[in-house]
Amino acid sequence: MTTLQSVPALGTHPASGSLPSRAETREQLSRATYDLLVIGGGILGISTAWHAAQSGLRVALVDAGDFAGATSSASSKLLHGGLRYLQTGAVKLVAENHFERRAVSREVAPHLANPLTFYLPVYKGGPHGAAKLGAGVFAYSALSAFGDGVGHVISPAKAQRDVPELRTDNLKAVAVYGDDQMNDARMALMTVRAAVDAGAAVLNHAAVTGLRFTRGRVTGADLKDSVDGTEFGVTARLVLNATGPWVDHLRKMEDPNAAPSIRLSKGAHLVLKRTRPWRAALATPIDKYRITFALPWEDMLLLGTTDEEYEGDPADVSVTEADTAQILDEAAFSIKDQQLSRDLITYSFAGLRVLPGGPGDTSKAKRETVVTEGRGGMLSVAGGKWTTFRHIGRTVMNKLAALPGHPLAEDMEPMNRLPRKLPLPGIANPNAVAHRLLVDGGTPGPRMAPDTARHLATHYGSLAFDIARLANESPELAERVHPDAPEIWAQVAYARDHEWAETADDVLRRRTTLTIRGLATDDVRDGVEKLLADRD
Repeated sequence: MTTLQSVPALGTHPASGSLPSRAETREQLSRATYDLLVIGGGILGISTAWHAAQSGLRVALVDAGDFAGATSSASSKLLHGGLRYLQTGAVKLVAENHFERRAVSREVAPHLANPLTFYLPVYKGGPHGAAKLGAGVFAYSALSAFGDGVGHVISPAKAQRDVPELRTDNLKAVAVYGDDQMNDARMALMTVRAAVDAGAAVLNHAAVTGLRFTRGRVTGADLKDSVDGTEFGVTARLVLNATGPWVDHLRKMEDPNAAPSIRLSKGAHLVLKRTRPWRAALATPIDKYRITFALPWEDMLLLGTTDEEYEGDPADVSVTEADTAQILDEAAFSIKDQQLSRDLITYSFAGLRVLPGGPGDTSKAKRETVVTEGRGGMLSVAGGKWTTFRHIGRTVMNKLAALPGHPLAEDMEPMNRLPRKLPLPGIANPNAVAHRLLVDGGTPGPRMAPDTARHLATHYGSLAFDIARLANESPELAERVHPDAPEIWAQVAYARDHEWAETADDVLRRRTTLTIRGLATDDVRDGVEKLLADRD
């Protein structure tokens, strides 16, 4: 690993200026009165802040941890229509999900999403027959207007050529369909950037210590900066509680007698080194309602997920030995044992799905968005699906407009004039970006490695050229952070100055893939912390 010398914070250049300091942001948040304060920097809160700022409202967004620091970076990394929802007859929902999936992957963020072919194996004695699944994937692709091809059934031999580790014992057929994949943390960060570009003020690592009230109505929040301990406050005409698994905790700050509005379901995943190339994903039915995935992702193999009710502290959610055993056992239904060795596991993570309150198996519960208004006028929103994050943001804004006598209702009309498919920053063809980085990305320094060029193109889009410029200006930033990963030190400096990275975990877990690759060694962490400390 390269030993870094001190690299100061980046100066402003035409492509992108450095962020204001935390002290400057706190001062801005403390002095202004905002139309909307969004508490919670998961994708639901981020999307709402983005749409609200685009509509012309003065918006603030805060989070107790990092942006996308919990559930929003612990998903299965899919943009999908929801094949299993056809099982319950939710045809309209699948069609709506497909519309959003295509919009994000084709028009909003083609640089951050990529199409992925799914193979759904049909084994003798399994929960579904080949004819049923063949009809299901055909209907699924029809609801997507056949934009990913026609869902169909192929032979076991053909499937094994694309997925060499596929088990063929008792395999009758394989159904094929298309969906999309993403890096959820990168997608969330780009949406934060879009909100800021539209005028929102944002601050992570700022925890709410109490709510502010004016004549019985919630009109802001008191906060504490966890980076340096500074206490400050934000005043707003309306407060939106988008804290995900913590939504009821904040509702009780508004009203100690507030009844629970949600329940939580834990989803655990494992990340493994791949033993062979995978050109397609496996979606294996476990029972009538559940599917387990084996996804090629970030040059690794992503396995999961579990689905069980969770009643503990959301901060304590983790992957247990039982979770690991379950995921590996379920993966073994369709994957050969040599790919499932525990020695191949590089990382594990668990997230909490927010579901509507009520009885029943969490795996059968609808992934609905729950919206409530408290006695102090605070609006709380939770749930939904990653795929529909734009739609959820618009939905929340429409609910604000519909609230009679609400302080923002008169300001919502501009929402109706917004274009429906606003692109995220960096939008570009990633193949073209990677090609340009390979051709001149290293000028005047050494030529950029192909895997680094591809990685930058698919995680930053055209903003990758800003990172290449940093690497050219400071040769030490062109070096790899770890020899076995595509990331370079310029990404760490960029995360520090343009992506709100405050801690080593912010960089290693969410702005880069070093943690999920199992490469966040002590030396790497020390180098990242040193570079983060070199800010002005």
